[in-house]
Amino acid sequence: MDLTYRGYFIDLDGTIYAGKHRIPAAKRFIDRLKHNHIPFLFVTNNTTKMPSDVVSNLSKNHDIHVKDSNVYTAGLATADYLDQNASKKRTVYVIGEEGLNQALIRKGFHITSDHPNYVVVGLDRNVTYEKFCLATLAIQHGATFIGTNSDTNIPNERGMLPGAGSLVEMVKYATQKQPILIGKPKTIILKNALKLIGLRKSDVVMVGDNYMTDIMAGINFGIDTLLVYTGVSTKNQVSNMKKKPTHEIDSLDEWTI
Repeated sequence: MDLTYRGYFIDLDGTIYAGKHRIPAAKRFIDRLKHNHIPFLFVTNNTTKMPSDVVSNLSKNHDIHVKDSNVYTAGLATADYLDQNASKKRTVYVIGEEGLNQALIRKGFHITSDHPNYVVVGLDRNVTYEKFCLATLAIQHGATFIGTNSDTNIPNERGMLPGAGSLVEMVKYATQKQPILIGKPKTIILKNALKLIGLRKSDVVMVGDNYMTDIMAGINFGIDTLLVYTGVSTKNQVSNMKKKPTHEIDSLDEWTI
């Protein structure tokens, strides 16, 4: 296939690597983008890591060498969204890990449980009942409810573990409030990514392995999509979908830059 896109948004797990396992075609794909000086962003719903952590993992474990500026997480997207909308109201209570906390702090937000303006819920592997209580009470007292993403599960060598969306749903159930969702398949993360990459919608393509998150994010945002069958979604599943990806491939080696 030979289509000219001036920029790429790319998912990570299932697309660039499979958990701890390498996908050799992914390295060759990224190397082709770099060789041709085509800008790209890894757009990921992961909020537990900072871009430097993602870059280190790609380099050490997958022989893929990129910069921090090539990584855009749902944590960064959440901080950017709040920065764009918060004005002087910059207090936030967070259920989340270091990647999300640091992204918010670097945008000038103060993390507190004392009458925060916002409650942000993301993946937190050390979450407690008390954290849920504080989040619930803050939202009941008027804090704006933000969910980093709606992922129900995250794949792990142990199986499909609860994802950030599962935590968001618990707070939603307790408060009966709808959250503002940032990550894929919602469009806020791609809207911000487009600003970062500095291109038009018609110039970029969303690459991913998961129809329900990566591809639907692209469809919802109105950009072309490229589904690669190296991860979550199967051809049988996608054949039943009314809205199809723009492109479908079995391996990134099939894609010509």
